[in-house]
Amino acid sequence: MNYLPIIDFIRSLYPNRDFIPLHEPHFGGNEKKYLADCVDSTFVSSVGKYVDRFEEMNRDFTGAKYAIATVNGTAALHIALKLVGVEQGDMVITQPLTFIATCNAISYCGAEPVFVDIDRDTLGMSPESLEAWLAANTVIEDGVSYYLPRMGTNERSRINTNRAQEQGQKNFIEQNANIADNNKVLSQTSNSPLVDISDLSLVPIRGRQKISACVPMHTFGHPCRIDRIVEICNRYHIPVVEDSAESLGSYYIDQHTGTFGKLGILSFNGNKTITTGGGGMIITNDDVLGPLAKHITTTAKKPHPWKFEHDMIGFNYRMPNVNAALGCAQMERLTEILANKRETAARYAEFFASMEGVKYIQEPSDSVSNYWLNVLLLNDLEQREEFLKQSNENKVMTRPAWILMPELSMFKAAVCADLCVSMDIASRLVNIPSSVRE
Repeated sequence: MNYLPIIDFIRSLYPNRDFIPLHEPHFGGNEKKYLADCVDSTFVSSVGKYVDRFEEMNRDFTGAKYAIATVNGTAALHIALKLVGVEQGDMVITQPLTFIATCNAISYCGAEPVFVDIDRDTLGMSPESLEAWLAANTVIEDGVSYYLPRMGTNERSRINTNRAQEQGQKNFIEQNANIADNNKVLSQTSNSPLVDISDLSLVPIRGRQKISACVPMHTFGHPCRIDRIVEICNRYHIPVVEDSAESLGSYYIDQHTGTFGKLGILSFNGNKTITTGGGGMIITNDDVLGPLAKHITTTAKKPHPWKFEHDMIGFNYRMPNVNAALGCAQMERLTEILANKRETAARYAEFFASMEGVKYIQEPSDSVSNYWLNVLLLNDLEQREEFLKQSNENKVMTRPAWILMPELSMFKAAVCADLCVSMDIASRLVNIPSSVRE
């Protein structure tokens, strides 16, 4: 299929460009002025007027009572998960179509991700998939949800057989072998190697695990059905942490994303709607977790004019003042930037409205999207690959969706719901240029 008409249209939106990036930062305000002022002040680290002001601007814009600036969105999510009580061995429900940072933050806490499916129109977590998985796989005891999968007779038989085989293997080793310092199992009679314990692959048997959080993401800036997700999770006593890294300026039923759950996080990476170079934000209305987030992201240091006393394990995660200076200048232009991106989205929607074989994803119902990255769905994987090839060869940057998280080696053993929608969308989705236009 010839995709040159699409490529030419994208070039018409970004004229006089040899190469069109996917999403580049736009600096047209006080960025240089504030950066110079920050350098002149010598306050370029985690203390200074700009980081305080940047937090205030985010509070005002999102409507959150508290906003805590961090070094990046991943750090913000890590702390948010710890604040809601995610611990070693817990499970955290999220979606497979997400950036790796979501699952990295879960892993930093020693927890395991559980993947439920997404909705076709929002590209975010499906409330129906979430509720179905919880109903089939959890029990609630003393106000806590635990993963306890329902098993039929065949499944129970398989697990009992695996346990018997594992115990038999252990008994054989204990009766017939010595364990060397290098983890080699040696025969008691010949002292020759039988097996390397480090390579022993016994079938894992899951015990009961606490489900300590749910992390839906507002994918590419499109709000998911967060009200339904929060309502479901409340019934199961599971706190919601919103991954709003991509959705600054997006609203669902007239409320800013990131303010529905217990906590939310934002990202200000160089490719986001606005940038601090690198940075993130925790937002919340919780009067306990808000101040605590500020405390532990600043190494848990107790206030004192000169004394360095820390009252808990903290993290050196606070955003530097120099990054916040850039962010303040960007926030001053956020409304203008959002309007520009929505105009681009409207032009894309009009262009693709009558085109067969290509679907343009528009903001879901009851939502206002920031259209961080514009999204197309091709008919199938073959057409997606051809579109990616033609566009990138013509110096128009496009990209596929992230590889689904359960397909990555470190999450292949993760517990998953039926992910048929995620698999279909991931095979057909491409992002197209979405930068602010001059």
